[in-house]
Amino acid sequence: MEITSPGTVHWLVELEPTAAELTNRHLAAAREWFPHQYVPWSLGRDFDGPLDGEPWRPEQSPLSPALRSALVVNLLTEDNLPGYHWTIGAQTSRDGAWGAWLHQWTAEEDRHAAAIRGYLHAARAVDPVALERARMAHLGAGAVPEPDGVLGIVAYAAVQELATRVSHRNTGRLSGDPVCDRLLARVAQDENLHMVFYRELLRTAVELDPDQVLDRLDRTVRGFAMPGQGMPGFDRMAAEIAVAGVYDLRVHHDEVLVPLLRSLKVFELTGLGPAGERARDRLAAHLAQVDARATRFVERRAQALAVRARRAATA
Repeated sequence: MEITSPGTVHWLVELEPTAAELTNRHLAAAREWFPHQYVPWSLGRDFDGPLDGEPWRPEQSPLSPALRSALVVNLLTEDNLPGYHWTIGAQTSRDGAWGAWLHQWTAEEDRHAAAIRGYLHAARAVDPVALERARMAHLGAGAVPEPDGVLGIVAYAAVQELATRVSHRNTGRLSGDPVCDRLLARVAQDENLHMVFYRELLRTAVELDPDQVLDRLDRTVRGFAMPGQGMPGFDRMAAEIAVAGVYDLRVHHDEVLVPLLRSLKVFELTGLGPAGERARDRLAAHLAQVDARATRFVERRAQALAVRARRAATA
C-alpha cells in the first residue's frame, strides 16, 4: 500500500507496537469454535429448485418479522466483509502487526457469516431467495463506511464492533430460539474481543495525543451509522428492529456510547487543549441529545404497543 499522508504514517508507526501486543493478546484469549457445530442440521430439508424440495413459507419458522429482519441485517453486515477488509487494509497496512491483525480479524468475521447463514437455511428462518438477492444487491453496491486515516478506522471500528456485538446478542436473546441464542452469543464473544482490540488502540492513542483523538472520536460518534445503510430495505428493517428492542437509540446510548466513552475515561481526562475541550463538550452534548431522543422513542413505542394490544384484545 502506498501511504501519502504524514498523519497516517505517524499513527501507523506510533500504534504498531500496541497493535502487535493486542494481536498477541487476542490470539491468547480467542477460543477456537466451529460453525457447523452451532447449526441445527437435523431441521434441514431440501428447498424447491433443482432438488424438488419444499418451498420456503413464513409459517415454517416461529420467528417474528422483526427478528427475521434483525437476522438478515446481521448476516448481510457480516457478508460485506470484503469491503471492510479492503477499507481497513487501505487505511492501515497489510504488513507487520497491522496485517497480522487484519487477516486474523477477517478469518474470524467470515466464520460468523458461515454460521448464521447455516442456521437461517437449516431452520428455515428467512426466505432464502430474498436473502440471496439481498446479499447480491448489497455487496454489488459496494456500500461500506470509509473512515479517513488510521484514527478514523480505529475510532469507527471501536464503536461499530461494540454495536455489532450488542445487536447479535440482543437478537439471540429476543429470538425465543435457544439454538439461535447460543449461536449469536458465540458470535458476540468474537465481536467483543474485536471491540477490545480497537478500544485499547484508542486508549493508547489518547495517551499520545488526546486532543487529536478526542476530535476524531467526536466526529465518529456524532456521524456514526450502523453499517447496513446500503442494504435493500434497510430503513424498514431498522425500524422493525428498533420497535422490537433489538437495537434502538436507547440501546445505542446505554450499551454502546456510554460504556465506550466511560472505559476511555473521556470525561475524566485532564490537560486537554482547546480543541480537545471543544470535542469533549460536543460529545457530552451529543450524548445528552441521544439520551433525550431515546427517552421520547421509548415512550412513543410503549404507547403504540399499548394501542396495538388493546386493538388485538377487542378484535
